[in-house]
Amino acid sequence: MNRMQIKKRSLVFFMVPQFTMLPFSAAVDTLRIANRMLGYQAYTWRLASLDGEKVYSSCGIGVEANSSLAEERRHLGGENRPGMVLVCSGIDVEQFNNKSANAWLRECYNRGVAVGSLCTGAHVLAQAGLLNGKRCAIHWENLPGFSEAFPQAEVYADLYEIDGNLYTCAGGTASLDMMLNLVGEDFGESLVNRICEQHLTDRVRNPHDRQRLPLRARLGVQNAKVLSIIELMEGNLAEPLSLIEIADGAGLSRRQIERLFRQEMGRSPARYYLEIRLDRARHLLVQSSMPVVEVAVACGFVSASHFSKCYRELYHRSPQQERAERKMTMASARQQAVAA
Repeated sequence: MNRMQIKKRSLVFFMVPQFTMLPFSAAVDTLRIANRMLGYQAYTWRLASLDGEKVYSSCGIGVEANSSLAEERRHLGGENRPGMVLVCSGIDVEQFNNKSANAWLRECYNRGVAVGSLCTGAHVLAQAGLLNGKRCAIHWENLPGFSEAFPQAEVYADLYEIDGNLYTCAGGTASLDMMLNLVGEDFGESLVNRICEQHLTDRVRNPHDRQRLPLRARLGVQNAKVLSIIELMEGNLAEPLSLIEIADGAGLSRRQIERLFRQEMGRSPARYYLEIRLDRARHLLVQSSMPVVEVAVACGFVSASHFSKCYRELYHRSPQQERAERKMTMASARQQAVAA
């Protein structure tokens, strides 16, 4: 065998309760196919959990772990030390904050082990203090809460980010793209193309491709002026622009903007702007422990009372009720997992 053929890499997938199955399975299966194409076990992996017991994914499927956190800490000093650790998480990741896991991740990184995450796992890496001043990616739905909780991390709505020895991806099929990039670094483009053929995918996406559908497809709107105005609004949620400022930026009059929004969006521009600010507030309420008044300020409201009034009018419940219902749902999901 030549030097390339005998290259090997070992990985540990650390499973957080409620992890998302798609990015996890896409990552593992990419490595499996790489081994098959190469004809030997270039990639080996094991699954770890806090206590070494089965972990349930967000879809209710339980996955058996091969090792516990304590065992993995011992492995760091021996022949079973991994070359990479990937944190697999999903919904309710904000509820996971384990000091032992944080210390282990820091130890891995400090010992030269590549550390990464799938889906919302960047939240765990940030809790461990590994993302301060580092580029990272996280699922778009979790990005608002993450940005508020970890302002020192440079988070982007990219498919994946690689900053030195830190690998983060947004989840979903972005896990496939990040792992194909890894395989490409190890064995070159030819193997990546063969894996893509097995996956029935025609290309490896650029890491900076957008996570969400373009506005045109997402909203079903074709008018370029309306789309540019919406992008302007989405980029200025904490400090909302006035309609005059929006008009100046779009090169239109206030009356033209009003008419376009009534025609294309079925509501006034002010109403639409309010709704996307409240949508961001809803994500912050369910993904973070920020006080309601801070959520209000982060979404451009001058007072908590005005925010609560607007929130109730749109969602038919108060911000406090939204958060309480979320906690009840999470508690019920945890009870079901324990019972299973």
